[in-house]
Amino acid sequence: MNIKSSALVLRSGRQELLGHLLRIVKVRNEGALSLAMLHTCWNISVKRGKERRGMFSPTTITRQLEELNLIKCSLLNDEHIALTDSGQWEALLQNSEDVSALPTPDSALRFQVKCENVPIWFEVNVPDDYGAQESNGLALDGIVSVRGDQITRSEQEGWQRIVKQSSEELGESEYPIFELLVTHLLPQLHASRASDTLDPSNSSQAPELILDMTYHALLTSHHLISPTKRRSLQQWSSQLAVSGFAKVGYPGVIYCQGSQSGVEQFVANVKAMQWLALRLRFVEPPVDDIVEGERKWIELEKVGEVVQEMRRLGRERYVVEMGIGSAGT
Repeated sequence: MNIKSSALVLRSGRQELLGHLLRIVKVRNEGALSLAMLHTCWNISVKRGKERRGMFSPTTITRQLEELNLIKCSLLNDEHIALTDSGQWEALLQNSEDVSALPTPDSALRFQVKCENVPIWFEVNVPDDYGAQESNGLALDGIVSVRGDQITRSEQEGWQRIVKQSSEELGESEYPIFELLVTHLLPQLHASRASDTLDPSNSSQAPELILDMTYHALLTSHHLISPTKRRSLQQWSSQLAVSGFAKVGYPGVIYCQGSQSGVEQFVANVKAMQWLALRLRFVEPPVDDIVEGERKWIELEKVGEVVQEMRRLGRERYVVEMGIGSAGT
């Protein structure tokens, strides 16, 4: 139901209310309902109608859909998002370019984010006014809650503390729910799964990954020019102990390898930035032998250099099969 239709329904309801009250006055004729009382009833009806229409505005709906799309596009292969309660939000998500063409949802946005083979997930209940200026400063630990299959109280309390601590570390953010989930909570959930410590209550720190499994990942984009992005890639490679390269210019190519947690966090960091046509080609354990060498991060300028570097690593087919260069390059 659009805004115009909602207004017509509300107007019709007010007329029925006044007609009913006037009939009571006429029948009883006892003065129990004075004109002043009728005026009061009218004002209550108007106020409630305004409150109902004010639950959602095109601005807040669009803003919430933007963040929902950002979360959805940033999830890894074993991460999933599911909307709950209202099919109206699913319809809005599919037609997010023109939300005015669809009915205003009758319930708040609510969704779950899960990882495969992990009995704990995050449930997000988005306030109606989330995305409006006055909603800045909301406590995210009251929006994002922890749920699970057969989860113990200590596990839930421990994870809820992590949610609170992580939300306090965000500071100013244009997309706080996205940043909390994608750059903080999901990496920690993966780490806890790998180390088999889903109960963080015994530690004051977030669960840390204790695993030597090697992963690698390949991403491509329309271009990679920004000095800020290039510096960030270099810093992340050092912080997360991953090696690899970035091919600058057109197209942009990013390849990294390291521990599972390091590579997955590196990929999450990359996806959290603004890109044109960013594609995650894969993030997985390599099926071939690892070529050991000095851990470093380098920049390349030509597609041919990408093929040569992947050939040196014994991974040439990963780029050639995806149309990046050719075997004879």
